Amino acid sequence: MFSFLRTAGFLAMLCVTLATATISMGIWAISLTAQVTTMTAGAAAAAIAHRKAIAAAIVRTKAKARLRRALVVLPIAGIAAAVAFERQDYLEWKQENPDGDVEDYGCEVSAVSAEVIDEVLQDLPGQVRPSRDWLLSRMPDCESGMPGPEAADTLALDTKDWQSRP
Repeated sequence: MFSFLRTAGFLAMLCVTLATATISMGIWAISLTAQVTTMTAGAAAAAIAHRKAIAAAIVRTKAKARLRRALVVLPIAGIAAAVAFERQDYLEWKQENPDGDVEDYGCEVSAVSAEVIDEVLQDLPGQVRPSRDWLLSRMPDCESGMPGPEAADTLALDTKDWQSRP
């Protein structure tokens, strides 16, 4: 009889321990599920906010470009606006590249412009669209240090004139 009570007591304690472990594991699983749900909702909200911020930045950039194009069309104000816009772009670039100079800026702008020239030319009407090769020939050749193919002769002449002066 003692053996029976000892076995029954052991089985009862085993059942209570297993039930407690099952309940605690269930509560832990529910807690983790709630955390995952909260994190997923937060990530989705952040992604939506990020998409909206990117869309707003794109719209803002397009609007600025549109205004720049409209101002540049005006003869006198257009020249002043183009100079002011280019100066502002240079100053922003200079903040990001404090060791750079005007030549470095020109080379970087030329390289980026050469990459997007086809897209820009496609947007222009055929009657006013310049030749791609003509535009590229007027961009500076930064690898050789020369401003461009046509300007190389002029630069050489200017350098000779400068060196021959007393």
